[in-house]
Amino acid sequence: MAWNLRGRFVETCSCELMCPCNLTLDHGATYDFCRATLAFDIVDGEIDGTDVRGRRVVAIIDTPKVMTDGNWRLGMFVDDEATDEQFDKLVKVFGGQLGGPMAALAPLVGEVVGIERAAIELDHDGLRHRVRVPDRIDFEVEDIVPFGAEDGRPVRFDGMFHPVGSNLTMAEARRSRIDAFGIRYEGKTGLSTSDFSWAA
Repeated sequence: MAWNLRGRFVETCSCELMCPCNLTLDHGATYDFCRATLAFDIVDGEIDGTDVRGRRVVAIIDTPKVMTDGNWRLGMFVDDEATDEQFDKLVKVFGGQLGGPMAALAPLVGEVVGIERAAIELDHDGLRHRVRVPDRIDFEVEDIVPFGAEDGRPVRFDGMFHPVGSNLTMAEARRSRIDAFGIRYEGKTGLSTSDFSWAA
C-alpha cells in the first residue's frame, strides 16, 4: 500500500517559546507534561489510490515530561467532509498503521482517547495561522521574524526531530483554547510549514 501527502502544517504546544521536545524527544518538557495540537492541511495526496486532497486532520497529544517514556494519549479529528474511505485511510496514516513518520511514534502511544469527524477550519494569512474545531480547539500562532530581519523571513530550525520534518518555522501562540478528548491546555509556542511532505 503506497501513499503520499503534501500540504501545510501548524502546531501549538504547552511548553514555553522553545519547546524542548522538538529538539529531542528525550530532553523533557518545560512542565511535567507536553501537550500539543498538530493540524494538517492536505493540499495534495492519495492513499492507496484514494484521493485525499483538500482534507484536514488535527491530532492532539498528551505526553509525559519525557516523551520517550511513552504512554501518550492521542486524539484525532478528521475533516467531516471526508468520505468513509478517506476517513478510514487518513486515520490509518495518522495513527501510524501504514508506515511513514507517524509509524515511528505509534509505539509511544498508550491510549487513543478518541477519533471523531469534525468541521476543521485552517486559515493561513502571511505569518499568522489559525486552527479551529468548533467548541474544542481554537488557536492562532504567528511565525517569529527576528529583530532586524529586513527580508521579513521568520526563524527556522534545521535538524530538529519532528514527524512533520526537520526544518520548521518557529512561531508563538497569540491566542489558544484547547479542550478536547479530556486534554486541556493553553498553547504557548508553535511551529508551521507550508511544505510538509510524507510518503510511504
